[in-house]
Amino acid sequence: MATPHGRVRDLPLVPGVTMAKLIVVERDYPALAAQWNTLGPLTEKLGMTTKGITYRPERDVEMLKGLNGTVAAGPMAGRVRLDTDKRACEMVLALSGTTNGRLAVQGFRRLEEQTGQKMAFLAEEHEGTHITFSDVQVQPRSVITSPEWSGSEHGGRRYTAFAVNVEQLKPWHTLTGRQHFFLDHDWMEELGENLPIYRPPLDMHRLFGDAIPGARNRIAGPGADGQTEVSVRYLTPHSKWSIHSEYQDNLFMLSLSRGGPTIWMSIADAGKIGVRDNEWIEAYNRNGVVVARAIVSHRMPEGTVYMYHAKDRTVDVPISETSGLRGGIHNSLTRILLKPSHLIGGYAQAGLGVQLSRPDRESAR
Repeated sequence: MATPHGRVRDLPLVPGVTMAKLIVVERDYPALAAQWNTLGPLTEKLGMTTKGITYRPERDVEMLKGLNGTVAAGPMAGRVRLDTDKRACEMVLALSGTTNGRLAVQGFRRLEEQTGQKMAFLAEEHEGTHITFSDVQVQPRSVITSPEWSGSEHGGRRYTAFAVNVEQLKPWHTLTGRQHFFLDHDWMEELGENLPIYRPPLDMHRLFGDAIPGARNRIAGPGADGQTEVSVRYLTPHSKWSIHSEYQDNLFMLSLSRGGPTIWMSIADAGKIGVRDNEWIEAYNRNGVVVARAIVSHRMPEGTVYMYHAKDRTVDVPISETSGLRGGIHNSLTRILLKPSHLIGGYAQAGLGVQLSRPDRESAR
């Protein structure tokens, strides 16, 4: 590994030892479009690996050939077609354990071999299930418990993260198979983050200044003169029930929708710019513009607005009066900042591909 035991040593760069591997990738650019429109041969040759488990989907690729058809001629002759959105969806549904019970059971059985814990029963009742695109067009479908995720929906329960780790003693994806709160990497030590600690929000105005026009986040509303604004703190919290939900175009869901993306704001801030609940507003700063409907709520503190991330923008988004474009996504106003600790590489405790091994069962309990 690049940094064994988290020690960053001043050594010459050696690919695969003290730095990332350097691998030559050959591209046949005249054939690139044909390649992108098909499922490549490495799917069967190498299998599909996620979270330390390698799935063998040969049977499922053969099934896809019947569903999607194959390319008749050219450099990708005989490969599964992915040249339409529907065919691409069929591929995703066929090669995920959450929608293909055979792969879910296969993954759990491989996990049993590695860990010594019985887990295949979590998906065995759905081993013959394959959810297709036409199935999800008819009605929403419950997914299958799969090693790709840590939750269990066995027996009709609702998804709870890490249920398989806690209840079935699946090792955590660390070198010891246990949860880790202490990270012994040199960079973490230098940053004072060996253990979880509180870090206050960055003072963006002090870092980047207000002298630049539009440096602050502003909300513009109709108001009395059509040009009223208020400066606010703009937050984009995780939205559990939008990015992980589908069927937004279902008539029942549309009847609950406000008809576009939304920004939550306080009654006081809305009053300053003459905005009523569900009216269109624009949020902008020097980074970009967002157009959304206002949710005016007493739950919001004055001076702060929320735009939950990954809100759907396909319904009735008007052109921004500020930019002349269709005001962007939730991240349009945010500044990209890289945290040094996120750049740690070649260090197993901070990676997602740790191979699972059989732990001491008593100590694991």
